[in-house]
Amino acid sequence: MLNIYFGNMPDSIYNTTVFFKNDYEDEWILDPLVKEMILDVDKSEVLDSGVIDSPVLGKIPPLGLSGGVKTLILVLFEPGKVFNASTCGDNCAKWLLKIAEHEDRTVNLRHIMDFGREPIEIKILNNGEIVHSMKELTETAIEYL
Repeated sequence: MLNIYFGNMPDSIYNTTVFFKNDYEDEWILDPLVKEMILDVDKSEVLDSGVIDSPVLGKIPPLGLSGGVKTLILVLFEPGKVFNASTCGDNCAKWLLKIAEHEDRTVNLRHIMDFGREPIEIKILNNGEIVHSMKELTETAIEYL
């Protein structure tokens, strides 16, 4: 299940770009789920662990990926840490849910992310409530943001 803490969370990793730069491993980029995320969010294709083909930037290293994709990769491979998912756009929301399908993940949000119209199941850590729709999530989030 995806767990969200809204607002300032002292133990969360706020600067995901710097953390990614110093922590990521080349083999992470070759993971099938990571390749899907990169293609969907950044519209880029992984050529190998060190080269990604971006339609905008050309051939780039993993450090050239968007902040959103970097954060998703960290959430996937660093389950014991809490990352600031406000570096992600709404196009990352479905991936956060997918990552948390099989193993709980916690993220910090400082804005209301759009998880779409489909039913969701997200635990809000601020109050322990489990929300099942964007309406419920929004009503809960505004109390903390």
